[in-house]
Parts: sequence; C-alpha cells; structure tokens
Amino acid sequence: MTKQTKRQLTDSHIALAHGNGGRYMRELIEKLFAYHLSNELLDTQSDAACLPVPSGTSEILMTTDGFTVEPLEFPGGNIGSLAVHGTVNDLAVSGATPLYLTLSAMIEEGLEVAVLDRVLESMAQACRESNVRVVAGDTKVLRRGQGGGIYFTTTGIGVKSPQLCLGLDQIQVGDVLLLSGSVGDHGTAVLLAREQFGLSGDLHSDSASVLPITQALTAISGLRFMRDPTRGGLATVAHEIAVATGNTVRLHETQIPVLDPVRAVCDMLGYDPMYLASEGRVLAVISPESAQAALERLHALGYAEASIIGSIESGVARVILATELGGERILAELEDDPLPRIC
Repeated sequence: MTKQTKRQLTDSHIALAHGNGGRYMRELIEKLFAYHLSNELLDTQSDAACLPVPSGTSEILMTTDGFTVEPLEFPGGNIGSLAVHGTVNDLAVSGATPLYLTLSAMIEEGLEVAVLDRVLESMAQACRESNVRVVAGDTKVLRRGQGGGIYFTTTGIGVKSPQLCLGLDQIQVGDVLLLSGSVGDHGTAVLLAREQFGLSGDLHSDSASVLPITQALTAISGLRFMRDPTRGGLATVAHEIAVATGNTVRLHETQIPVLDPVRAVCDMLGYDPMYLASEGRVLAVISPESAQAALERLHALGYAEASIIGSIESGVARVILATELGGERILAELEDDPLPRIC
C-alpha cells in the first residue's frame, strides 16, 4: 500500500460511529492508521496478511502484549512508540530479529483525533527505526468512560537462529548479570507526567528499541539469558531468575546505575528504583569468562552506563542486594503495583 495524501477527519474527537464498521470507521482507518502505518504488506481491505518468512535456517518467534499507560503522552514517548518498542524488545531479548507486528486498537469515545494522530505518527517512526512493519490490525471504539483513551494490543513475529539457545534453564552458578543502562527511568518519567504530587522535571522515559543491544550480546559466546525489566523492574526479573534456577541472585547496589532525578523522586515518595519499569534496558546473564567482553562491546556502542551488577550464587531462591553501606538486604518479591497503568 502506498502512502496516501493526508486528509483530516471531519470530527475533532472520536465518536462511537468510528467503530461501527461503516463510512466513519473506514475513514478513520484510511486517514489515520493506514496513512501513518502503510507498507507493501498492509492491506486494509483484507482479513489476513500474507507474509514472507525465511524458512529452513530460522525459527519463528511470536509474542503478544497489551499497552495501557496514563498519560497517553509522556516525556520521551507515548503509547504508540511504547507499543512498538515493547513488542520489538520482547522478541529481541529472546534472540530474534523482529519482522512484523499486528495492532489492535481500543479507542475511547471522545478522544481527540489530534492525540490519536500524534500517537500513530510516533508508532510509525518507531516501526521505521526498528525495521518492522504493521501488517494487520483491528479497531474498536469503547463508550466514554469505559477506557483510558487508547488501549493497544500487539502481536510481534520475528526469526531466530536455531543455534542460539537462550533461556532461564541455561543459567549456571557463577554467571554474572549485566545491565545495559540506568533503571527506573520510564516509571519515574510517567509518574512525573501525571503531576499528582506537584513534582516536575526534565527526565525522559528510556523507551527505545533494545535490538542494537541484543544483537551485540548474541554475538558473544557464553550468553545465557536476556530480559527487559519492564513492569516490576530489575528486582522482578531477578526474582524470576532466582525462582527458575533455585539459586541466589546477588546484586551490588553501587554497580546499579540510577539517575539522580530517579533517585530523588524515589527518596521523596518512598519508591524503590529496583521495582520501577524501564522500557529500553536489557538485563543479561552471561558466563564470567565472557562478561568483560560483552561489557566492552556495549560501551563501544555508546551504552556508557552498562555495568556488571551481580552474580548467581548457589543457595536458596532469593535476591540479595549488597548495599552501598556495606550491609545486605533481601529484595522481596513484588506484590502491590506501585504504579498502575505504566506500560
């Protein structure tokens, strides 16, 4: 599908009629969704997409995710770019090269068309940067008060070499944990954008594709596992590792990068950056023999804050944080959601 000449919708806000399957819905799809997301594989007149997929030398990986964030737009991104980055990143940390996305949009009656336009423009830009294409989609309109402006559900398809074996079952005692950058940036940026506590700042979300990071790491022998620490943050991924392996994950607080604005907000409001979402970071588990080479590769790519932050030790399944004061504390598994509607 070639890119169309942009035409504005007649209405300035989304109405229920934009989801009724008739003329208004067709105009919404053609003038906004297809305008921003058009590519040679997206056919808005078809119920299914025909996709070329490499065969014989690759495994096909698929992931699905839902996105709901408040506010819809925040410093460093919006729900559109977030949906692309989140889906691309789930494939990337699994060792895949992302290729295709499908998109389901739940739009609340009364949403400003200008907001939807900006969100889709940001989504299209994120697709171009990650070299992925939206190939199919669906649109529904919810009654006013029954949604949060926009909900997105995406499915991502990618390909992976069958020789690349990553997973929690690959982790061994003595392996080290490598973090690609600072933690809690996204959660704190969204919190500040809500303006609930009279706080403001210039902190931006770290929402971004992690594909350059994962491609660099998969070229290193000894890579065991990768995960992006989104909801629940670094501490939650550490607990997943501990539970899956039955061993202790030891983290070193002095080695975990936390930006000053994030630390300041957490100190004032009682949050712990270990549990706040990041949307453009990778936590990798790698053999001790390969860890330094992996770290140097990330530094060479411009990820200056990348750091080796911990290790896997034999023992019971728990997460221990060695504090900057020289003591230790056990990081409990997350139960309450500190920041709902974050991604």
